[in-house]
Amino acid sequence: MSDKLSSSCLYTLKQHDRAVSCVKFSSNGNLLASSSADKTVKLWDVPTGKLVHTLQGHNQGISDVCWSRDSRYLATASDDKTVAVWDTHNSEQVAKWIGHKNFVFCVNFNPQCNLLASGSTDETIRVWDVRTGRTLKVIPAHSNVVTAVDFSKDGTLIVSSSYDGSCRFWDTASGMCLKTLVVDSHPATSHVRFSPNSRYILASTLDSKIRLWDFYSSRICKTYGGHLNHFHAIYSCFVVMDQSHSYVVSGSEDKCVYIWDLQSRQVIQKLQDHMNTVICVSAHAREPLLASSALEPDCSIKVWKLNCID
Repeated sequence: MSDKLSSSCLYTLKQHDRAVSCVKFSSNGNLLASSSADKTVKLWDVPTGKLVHTLQGHNQGISDVCWSRDSRYLATASDDKTVAVWDTHNSEQVAKWIGHKNFVFCVNFNPQCNLLASGSTDETIRVWDVRTGRTLKVIPAHSNVVTAVDFSKDGTLIVSSSYDGSCRFWDTASGMCLKTLVVDSHPATSHVRFSPNSRYILASTLDSKIRLWDFYSSRICKTYGGHLNHFHAIYSCFVVMDQSHSYVVSGSEDKCVYIWDLQSRQVIQKLQDHMNTVICVSAHAREPLLASSALEPDCSIKVWKLNCID
């Protein structure tokens, strides 16, 4: 492996007693949110690793969380078929939205934070008005579980992924499908997100591959492999250290976190400290920090410090 990147585990957080489904750094980087099958979300102080708040109110496990741009509000997707919104300043649930017919699997705010998209095992995407809680659109998006939703940088597009093997792009305003991307072998797509400039999407599939697609040409630019992903909806993300150091990061079913050089596609780090499948990874917006979380019986969160070596 390349020696252009080194890493160290800053701390390990173990307060959840069930699988930790998701970890996300707040937009301002001060807090880390973790959701779990134990029905709670925990908020952690990033500099110290100390527990700040525990959010309780869902009746079933929580699959996904997302932060508002001002880092005050957090949305959660739960197996109780609801989307909840929380004010993290006082740890109160300020809204609970009912509409999906089955488990809510994924959520994301648009950049303006006036809309929220959610995806479900009911195969639909719902677009919600954040202010009123009203469902603006119900999109019959896929023929299987909607595993991820993400807005483009300007908020005009939504990308979704599904176990039906496709990634689809939707016009936010009209709800119309603009494009569908499918790999020839049709592996289930477990996660998708836009690149920071929204020209590309990063799509994880259950054939142990992560593909970087060009939105405009609908072609695969790069494919990343070496990790193990056949059963779980594992998150992947971009890490941009500076203009010359960009990486792709993913969890893996071999209990490791994998870091690839974005351009060369080479695995340059393999972080080995978890005791079960690493289901989620999240990159800090400004600092070289990475968070990861694992399934049972590990149930831990780890925060890693990354260092470029020239």
